[in-house]
Amino acid sequence: MTAAMATVREQDPIYDQQPGKGRLVVKMRSVTKVFSNGTLALSNMSMDIGAGEFVSLLGPSGCGKSTALRIIAGLGRPSSGTIDWPSSRINSRGLPEGDVGFVFQEPTLMPWQTVFGNVFLPLRLQGKTKAGSRERIMETLAMVGLADFANAYPRELSGGMKMRVSIARALITGPKLLLMDEPFAALDEITRQKLNDDVRRLWQRSGVTVIFVTHSVYEATYLSNRIVVMRARPGEVYRDLAMPEAEERDVHFRSSEEFQASSALVSRTLLEAISVGGADHE
Repeated sequence: MTAAMATVREQDPIYDQQPGKGRLVVKMRSVTKVFSNGTLALSNMSMDIGAGEFVSLLGPSGCGKSTALRIIAGLGRPSSGTIDWPSSRINSRGLPEGDVGFVFQEPTLMPWQTVFGNVFLPLRLQGKTKAGSRERIMETLAMVGLADFANAYPRELSGGMKMRVSIARALITGPKLLLMDEPFAALDEITRQKLNDDVRRLWQRSGVTVIFVTHSVYEATYLSNRIVVMRARPGEVYRDLAMPEAEERDVHFRSSEEFQASSALVSRTLLEAISVGGADHE
C-alpha cells in the first residue's frame, strides 16, 4: 500500500466497516496474474467476499476486473497467490463444484434453442431431464419475468430479455455465488436501470452472493452493499467501500441526497485510483 492510500484510509471513517465479515464465500490472497504475452494483469490482489453480499468491482478499463472475476469463477488460474472458496465443495481439480453461476457481457444464447431450452442447458449437463426440470425452469423464468416467453427463440427477444435468459440460466443450478461481468453495458439506460432493479430484487429474494463487474459509478453505487475500487493495471484493491444500506432502492433513491453523496465518494475514489495507478506505473 502506498503512503497516499494509507493516509486516505486513516482519515476516512468508512474503513471502520469490516467487508467480508462472517462466513466467507471467496478468499483471495496475494493473487498475481501474468499472461503468456508478459502482461501483468493483477498484482498482489487480496479480497474476502462474505455470504450474501453484493460486491461490485469498479475500476478503469484494463485494470483486471474481468480477469479477477474469471479467477474467482475457476475459469483461470493465478500465476501466484491463492484463491479459495471456503463454503463450497471442491472437486478433484481444486475448483468449486457447481456453486458458481456466471453471466457474461454477451448473453451467448443458443439460437436454435427456445428460452426454455437455453435455461435447461446447465441441468442437461448435470444429467437432468426436461420433464423432471420443467417446474424448476418455469419458476426461474418467472423470477426474471420471462414465464410467458418459455417457447420463444432468441431472435424474438429484445436485448434486455436475452440478458434475463442469461441470468436465469446462471441461477438455474442454485449457485451460492453469482458472477456478472458487465452484463448491462450494451443496453440503453432505461433497460439498464430496469435490470438493475430486477437483479437487486433477485439478490434480496434468493440470498445468493453477487460479484458484479462494472465501469459505471452510478450502477455500482445503486446495486452494491460494497464496492471494491481497483487501481489501473496491474490491478489490485485500492479501496474497499461499504455502502450505506437504504431500506428501498428505486427511482426515488436514485434522486436522493444519500445516493448522490455516495456516488460522489465513489467517483472521487475512482479518480484517486486512476491517479495513483498512473503515478506508480509510468
